[in-house]
Amino acid sequence: MQTNQVQKMIETGLTGAQVQVKSDDGSHFNVVVVSESFINQSTIKRHQMIYACLGDSIQSNEIHAISLQTYTPQEWDQSSNQQVS
Repeated sequence: MQTNQVQKMIETGLTGAQVQVKSDDGSHFNVVVVSESFINQSTIKRHQMIYACLGDSIQSNEIHAISLQTYTPQEWDQSSNQQVS
């Protein structure tokens, strides 16, 4: 599976999300998602929301492994400011 396919599935499922996807081999993915949908959601709930976007791709093993980093826009701004300092 291509990184742009994974990105598109998440963006379709989480309208307005900013998504970055990287992969070295097409089956292991590192994903960063920034979305207002994550406000007041636990980490587990955020991950479940992303898994729901990816649907059968995980079940069918097209996506063998996925590393998720999820942020609200405010958390992303704080994280970006900390990295710059």
